[in-house]
Amino acid sequence: MTKAKVVFASITGNNEDIADIVTSKLEEKNITVDIEEISQCDPSDFEDVDLCIVVPYTYDEGALPDEGIDFFEDMANLDLTGKIFGVAGSGDTFYGEYYCVAVDKFEEAFEHAGATKGTNSVKINLAPDTEEDLQKLDVFVNELVAKITK
Repeated sequence: MTKAKVVFASITGNNEDIADIVTSKLEEKNITVDIEEISQCDPSDFEDVDLCIVVPYTYDEGALPDEGIDFFEDMANLDLTGKIFGVAGSGDTFYGEYYCVAVDKFEEAFEHAGATKGTNSVKINLAPDTEEDLQKLDVFVNELVAKITK
């Protein structure tokens, strides 16, 4: 059976909502999912699953979540060759050029670790509460599952 790990960081609850939506959609496709807050797990947990997903927020002007900095830095020591990854997260367009840069940084960390990008990253302004947001997340999950089942 295919296994996925969804790791999220959330201050306002927006990214926890995104992680919950992604988890539900994966479970609907018969994927076994472990969901965990970023400070409660270790990136080596990704070595035990097929599909690796991070849902980070971007703090202030492009900063990673404080509670996720160790996790992010420890990803540099991983070999995730053969793993499929996806990154989705929320931010605030108010921050302009810094909007959702944590999504980009985690994508780069996965690529550095040798993981294969399963789909385009998703960036959501604030809460995932529009039909467009839900469609983006649906495509995100569908493409990840298609990649992992090839």
